Amino acid sequence: MFAKNLDTYWKTVFNTIQDGLMIIDKAGSIVSVNRALESITGYGRDELIGKTCAILNCDICDKARSKDVRGDHWCILFRTGKVHKKKCTFERKDGTYVHALKNATLLHDNTGKILGAVESVTDLTEIIEKDNQIAAFRREMKLENGFHGLLGASANMKQTFDLIENASQSSAPIIIYGESGTGKELVAESIHRIGERREKPFVKINCAALTESLLESELFGHVKGAYTGAYKGRSGRFEMASGGDIFLDEIGDLPLSTQVKLLRVLEQKVIERVGDSRPIPVDVRIISATNRNLPDLVEKGRFREDLYFRINVIPINIPPLRERAEDISILAESFFQRNRLKTGKKIKGINKEVMGILINYKWPGNVRELKSVFEYAFVTCNESMIQAEHLPPNIIQGVKQFHVTAANIMPHRDEILKRSLMEALELANGNQSKAAKILNVSRVTIWNRMKKFNINFHKQMDA
Repeated sequence: MFAKNLDTYWKTVFNTIQDGLMIIDKAGSIVSVNRALESITGYGRDELIGKTCAILNCDICDKARSKDVRGDHWCILFRTGKVHKKKCTFERKDGTYVHALKNATLLHDNTGKILGAVESVTDLTEIIEKDNQIAAFRREMKLENGFHGLLGASANMKQTFDLIENASQSSAPIIIYGESGTGKELVAESIHRIGERREKPFVKINCAALTESLLESELFGHVKGAYTGAYKGRSGRFEMASGGDIFLDEIGDLPLSTQVKLLRVLEQKVIERVGDSRPIPVDVRIISATNRNLPDLVEKGRFREDLYFRINVIPINIPPLRERAEDISILAESFFQRNRLKTGKKIKGINKEVMGILINYKWPGNVRELKSVFEYAFVTCNESMIQAEHLPPNIIQGVKQFHVTAANIMPHRDEILKRSLMEALELANGNQSKAAKILNVSRVTIWNRMKKFNINFHKQMDA
């Protein structure tokens, strides 16, 4: 009984399908469409029926039309009998384009005579946009304006990148200095990633996050019964990092008793588990980081001078964000794209006024704070562009004296180039060849820019 009534229900089935469906006759005129096709194209049923399928301006249909217009062969479909999973784009009523996957097949009567065709259209727009976002993210990760996960094009960051690359090839202890939020852990990770120990473990520990007894157990391990609750022995982070790198974050907060044991590791390359006196050889490179002033801590007796000299072999200073304002737009675009990809929100960009505010804010929390600003903005923004009202209140308050005008919305490209050149020359003590290396350009480019911006570095230094 149900089979006999199928024809009665075909319209319900037709309109329930989520893919767009369109039936055309042999001349290409649209005979019927389902609701999904109306939704996808923006056209109403009455606007489509009776029109040719050319109304949708499909890019592959133009290629499919035969130059020899004869009978039923005006379209490849009527020669081949089907179109199978062809990617295409067609135009909506509002002029925007839909990325789609098209399938089509001919319709025949009982005698085999061609009556027309049915086409199905799967809307791929969201998938394509997501793919484009992923591609943009991958391009970003190639670090055209950065170095192994660290973004920046300013002169002082490029000098830092060079130092990171050189330090990574050394087995000597490395210490990373920088304010909170500047990316010290990212620097440590990049050092490991490009160093000779990259195939071995990279082990991290925050020295400020644990009590003195737990910290020693974490670093050096313990034997069974070493303290209450030590029901079995376990290896410490140094043993886990064997052959690789260990990252000691916030080393300035290391207790003095632990500093003594760490000094022995550096000098003798051995550790002792808590509760045991047997030395265990370890082969690790120590990468440490701090936002503290270690010489000041040494002077106050809170950090051992001998340990300071042992870990301070290759110091790397990460500049705060306020000292590399030309990198803010690069970082902002990166965080924008990452949040767009993560949230799926269709936010198209950052308002120019917002970029002006970001560039003129002092960023006490550095890059971490900038990252948080975009996480906040993607929660509050339901428009096509991130506006000033979508920023955290403290950011607006931080630049309330700053009046955004057309002149100070964003530094002109030439201003950024000039600022970078001045920084590079200062870092290079006026040596143009060294400045060229810092900026990764030729010496001729340095000379041309000095001439363009009327820069005489030595005269400026003497003034």
